Amino acid sequence: MTAQFFTDLQTLCDYLALSPESLNFSPEAAKQFPLRVPKSFASRIEKGHSHDPLLRQILPIAQELQVYDGFSNDPVGDLQAVKQIGVLHKYHGRVLLINTGACAIHCRYCFRRNFPYTDLQLSKQQENEAIRAIAEDETIEEVILSGGDPLVLNDARLASLFGKLNAISTVKRIRIHTRLPIVQPERITQKLLEIFKKSTKKIVLVVHCNHANEIDNEVAQACKKLKTANVTLLNQSVLLQGVNDDATVLCELSERLFKIGVLPYYLHFLDKAHGTGHFQVSTSQALEIMTTVQNRLSGYLVPKLVFEKAGELAKQYLHNN
Repeated sequence: MTAQFFTDLQTLCDYLALSPESLNFSPEAAKQFPLRVPKSFASRIEKGHSHDPLLRQILPIAQELQVYDGFSNDPVGDLQAVKQIGVLHKYHGRVLLINTGACAIHCRYCFRRNFPYTDLQLSKQQENEAIRAIAEDETIEEVILSGGDPLVLNDARLASLFGKLNAISTVKRIRIHTRLPIVQPERITQKLLEIFKKSTKKIVLVVHCNHANEIDNEVAQACKKLKTANVTLLNQSVLLQGVNDDATVLCELSERLFKIGVLPYYLHFLDKAHGTGHFQVSTSQALEIMTTVQNRLSGYLVPKLVFEKAGELAKQYLHNN
């Protein structure tokens, strides 16, 4: 473990009271996409449970090496949406900045696990060029910070970026896609909150939580702090076989999210990235699950079941014909 992260199997197994032999661990899969999990997230994995849904999200296994039809290194058309280094422009009025390729946690189902960050993430100089391009395009009303995870950037870098975006009159909102309030809630520091409070733009923060067991008191407190900074909190999940492909699990997730001030937003059908095929849920099963969820929950607790199709101008809804 380096600092507060587990990066090797034996140390993680010792912490979780598991034997390496009880897991379907693949050194080759870990070589392609390394194991990385914060201790704060690992603490929520049930000790001695080799099939824990949180463990399944972060454990490199042999199935990642299988080849699945229709899966690719660029499943959502990111590369064709690159307008300049670090800038993706897919949808009207919105532009996405690849601020970093780093993440606090390596989720095995990540749709950008094969993204060429070395070539396409923003350097500080390229960030300035991207900001100029945004300022010159009056149609851009929302800037999305993504990656990687933008909250792995230090506070000074984030304060500088927010300052530049705040100066663009045509930008109305800054949206942040991040897993950190869930997997490493200690990142929500007072200094970060001050950056958000000082923003002249409305901030929408989309967290990423797939299972109610990911939410403990520290996560709840982090979300409460974000709410005090006038941040709108939404959640997006991915429908994952063996993790949350169950209506009761999804209902529990929505209820728990709402309790801590986070509104369920999207439930993504799996993006078909190489190495993720074992997480795929069939379309018919997904629709059956969502029908049950809709019948059990109030409408505002039901996330929209969507998928992304390369080249389309919006997310696509998965629904019964």
